[in-house]
Amino acid sequence: MKPLNSLLALLRRHKKTLLLILIVSTATILISSSISILFSRFSNLTLPGIGTIKTIGVEAYWDPNCENKTETIDWGTMWPGSSKNVTLYIRSVSNIKTILHLNISNVNPAVISEYLNLSWNYDGTLLNPGGIIQVTLFLSASQSEAFSRYLVANDVKDFSIDIHIVAGEE
Repeated sequence: MKPLNSLLALLRRHKKTLLLILIVSTATILISSSISILFSRFSNLTLPGIGTIKTIGVEAYWDPNCENKTETIDWGTMWPGSSKNVTLYIRSVSNIKTILHLNISNVNPAVISEYLNLSWNYDGTLLNPGGIIQVTLFLSASQSEAFSRYLVANDVKDFSIDIHIVAGEE
């Protein structure tokens, strides 16, 4: 009984200190849990995307023999800070030498265009009539906190984009 009485006496003498320790411990657990939940919402953001290929004066194919024509690109699942690339074979259907131009439009949702970047490795090489050139498209998503906040706040589940590959005069 004596050890129990000693413990109770100790608790009575230091009750303010023990109460403070309990409050600080509880607050620390609540704050760290809240931060973990918040970060898990951002780190688990995924964004499936589809690109529709629109061409003028050229056609886009998956293979160098130009047997497997494509009009869409499934970018798969992207997330903030990620990038993907896709290799295409572009065949000229023009009757003159041309250069290629790349543009995008109809980004949905529209605001996401501020956070996506589409580029390619095309170097301006002239494309002869009927000629074929290999190009790789690169799509990258911003890793900014603003992008993550936008996705969460607007409950964005996917995106789409029209990709224009156009033959122009040299």
